Amino acid sequence: MLAANPAVKVREIRMGRDSDASVIKPFKIARHEVEPGGRLQFDLPAAQLYTHTPLDMPVEVIHGRRPGPVLLVCGAIHGNELNGVEIIRRLRSLNTLRHLRGTLVLVPIVNLFGFIHQSRYLPDRRDLNRCFPGSEKGSLGSRVANLFFREIARHSTHIIDLHTGAVHRDNLPQIRADLSVAAVKQMAEAFSIPVIVNAGLLDHSLRCEAGRIGIPVITYEAGEALRLDERSIVAGVRGITNVMRMLGMLPARVVPAGRTEPFIARSTTWVRASADGLFRKIADLGQRVGEGDRLGVITSPFNSEEVLVSSPTEGILIGLNNLPLVNEGEALFHVARFGEVAAVEGTIAQHVDDITSDPLYAPETVEDVELGAD
Repeated sequence: MLAANPAVKVREIRMGRDSDASVIKPFKIARHEVEPGGRLQFDLPAAQLYTHTPLDMPVEVIHGRRPGPVLLVCGAIHGNELNGVEIIRRLRSLNTLRHLRGTLVLVPIVNLFGFIHQSRYLPDRRDLNRCFPGSEKGSLGSRVANLFFREIARHSTHIIDLHTGAVHRDNLPQIRADLSVAAVKQMAEAFSIPVIVNAGLLDHSLRCEAGRIGIPVITYEAGEALRLDERSIVAGVRGITNVMRMLGMLPARVVPAGRTEPFIARSTTWVRASADGLFRKIADLGQRVGEGDRLGVITSPFNSEEVLVSSPTEGILIGLNNLPLVNEGEALFHVARFGEVAAVEGTIAQHVDDITSDPLYAPETVEDVELGAD
């Protein structure tokens, strides 16, 4: 049940003033105002647990001192997809945001229920990304979608929606977008990662419903549910700032960075298990495969029989199943077809090198730790 007009928790930070502050108005969102050059953190009351414990959707707004677009970056619409939460945490701390033009709206966790329960879904098993634009009087999913769409999403001019693969399913970093829309294609290409999938719109998804009211949306897919993947996170932070530069929200780099040439997949196909048993992968994400190449093996725990999993086409592996226990018909590999497969493979390898050499890439390590005696 949605909370009825509870108090909203607010924390406001001033980023300083300059002589340009008077040329733009305060930014209004969810009954709040943010002055030019200000940052505002507030909790949007979204729902309650059975115990009447409130669930508040965390929102941060950074309003620049000069006019520009309004970019919404949101994560965890599927509550167990965690890379987006960390991407937004790092994005909000970047020093370059001091030079922001326009407005950046950050919502790291949209699906509070799913996040708490480590689940993709809401308690009624609905997928929040199939509930937009929602309704004030519908199901729980419809009400949460309506709140987010009405109070947050509609106030943006552009949206980047952050996702991962499902549980036990890993995705190569990729952009999914409807490239028939010019503004969407600009954002997708500006993100500057090797793989773009020209994906159709699913009814009642955020990407579809925002598009219907003229807001361009791209989806960044990278990594696996319930896992934090450093390369996917760094690629996400870099990609978002690349889009912000293209939109004129951030200044150009003093030293221009090398741009990754994106390739658009002509189509994709899933390779499914043809038998039940134990699955061992041979191929890996980002790898180039040819028609008939071996991707994995399915075996039985009770005999020596082996069933080979082969690629039906030439392409690049952009998704794979990490769970060894499979049933016939389960999706094992996602293959994307390109016109220049060899070029895509080389660009992916170069992009991985660029990410791991980026100053943002700093996975935590434990060194020189002295263990005490028992």
